[in-house]
Amino acid sequence: MTATPAPAGARAETRAAGGLGAPAAPGEFAALPVGPYRVWPPVVLAPMAGVTNAPFRTLCREYGAGLYVSEMIMSRAVVERIPKTMTMIEFGPGETPRSLQLYGMSATSVGEAVRILVGEGRVDHVDLNFGCPVPKVTRRGGGSALPWKRELFRQIVSAAVTAAAPYGVPVTIKMRKGIDEEHLTYLEAGRIAAGEGVATVALHARTAAQHYSGNADWAAIGTLAAALDVPVLGNGDIWEASDALAMMRQTGCAGVVVGRGCQGRPWLFRDLADAFAGRPAAPQPGLREVVGVLRRHAELLVDWVGDQAQGCREFRKHAGWYLKRFTVGGELRRRFGMVATLAELDGLIAELDLDQDFPPDAIGAPRGRTNAEPRRVILPYGWLDSRDDLVDVPEDDLALSGG
Repeated sequence: MTATPAPAGARAETRAAGGLGAPAAPGEFAALPVGPYRVWPPVVLAPMAGVTNAPFRTLCREYGAGLYVSEMIMSRAVVERIPKTMTMIEFGPGETPRSLQLYGMSATSVGEAVRILVGEGRVDHVDLNFGCPVPKVTRRGGGSALPWKRELFRQIVSAAVTAAAPYGVPVTIKMRKGIDEEHLTYLEAGRIAAGEGVATVALHARTAAQHYSGNADWAAIGTLAAALDVPVLGNGDIWEASDALAMMRQTGCAGVVVGRGCQGRPWLFRDLADAFAGRPAAPQPGLREVVGVLRRHAELLVDWVGDQAQGCREFRKHAGWYLKRFTVGGELRRRFGMVATLAELDGLIAELDLDQDFPPDAIGAPRGRTNAEPRRVILPYGWLDSRDDLVDVPEDDLALSGG
């Protein structure tokens, strides 16, 4: 990661509709400061449960530079040193800075987890999750529900920053706009986090109720960027490199967080590196090249897990993302989703017509999880009655999940 000159001139451009688009002009954007690190290009891999483990981070890193964050880890599981969790927080020898996302609903457990992680030299950067919208998290008041309780939010952020500060490890946060449009929290939460000393604030510009429906509200990213003195990162609807440039030009954010857009497409980080460097875009890979990446991903997972059957189970969801919109056939696609061994995977690959170009209709198209309509957010009873009461949120059973 290297620093670049500061941005020149105002950023104003109509949001891209997809496609590769125009690369950045020289000096248009600057490296993203994250504590002592300068991230160039200013791109962060979003933490995604069951996705951004060490094998996937390895593939993404090989295609381009940036900051690559681990999948979400439960703070209580770190404190209890749950074996599965301790395996999940391992990093490869080439991973630097070692970036981990932590999730917790207690200032005590979050603070202690950060002390363990930084005190034992396990991580170089800690990101706190306040954006998860899934019911098993929000029904306990965690994830995207937690910033509603502003004093609890403040205490958790403060505990993490205080624990990390003696080691010079930066703490960042990632959040959503709020619970729904009637219960927005992002501006106040951003100001609180900045006041407590976080290095950056990332905003997924959807509410928890939206989950992954509709369009991300990039205007909210611009509003937050204008309100805070710390760098703000934008997240939401970055399907191509041109979307990242358009988001930064339109909102004035300091960097982008890429999530679902890279699922089954780790080479998106190559496209991002080219776009930010002002280089022409590389052609999108045909199926033969895609299958080569797919096969290597499966092998990396098997090696990382240490068990072929389990590694292949971990790989199954990725197969669907890699093959999205290629001509495969329903039955063969189904068998990819049930693959149990690398030999079986090789046999399925042999049945593909590999002489296919990258599908034009896949460029700029949403990937990963989607839902057509907003969803009701499941919250603890009486959660919305007060913003200032402190609550005792139990974490015991979630800690046993290992993540």
